[in-house]
Amino acid sequence: QVQLLESGGGLVQAGGSLRLSCAASGFTFGDYTMGWFRQAPGKEREFVAAINWSGYIKYSADSVMGRYTISRDDTKKTVSLQIDSLKPEDTAVYYCASNPALPPYSNGTFYNPINYDYWGQGTEVTVSS
Repeated sequence: QVQLLESGGGLVQAGGSLRLSCAASGFTFGDYTMGWFRQAPGKEREFVAAINWSGYIKYSADSVMGRYTISRDDTKKTVSLQIDSLKPEDTAVYYCASNPALPPYSNGTFYNPINYDYWGQGTEVTVSS
């Protein structure tokens, strides 16, 4: 049974940092691209960052570039999202998801949530001003 379990969310002041983690089980983690999405209250779910199976290809949304860093540890079957210089607009529920896509990648492979097959329950991040 596939399971993705996020952790690390919480309440933090603007300018602070958080490290979100996602523990995976039930599938061959090393074969999958992993992504992070977020959904703010009243808004649609949006892509945040993704890392391919090898760890050498990473994408981040323009809105978070330079502040968000995605990484993976295949030995621990975890994918992490380091968030620095938090802003109130980062407030959202953050989800990790798995993506079975292999090279060659097409446009939208990493950004489009339809390409992700399994999702975690999310971890909530609240940034106070």
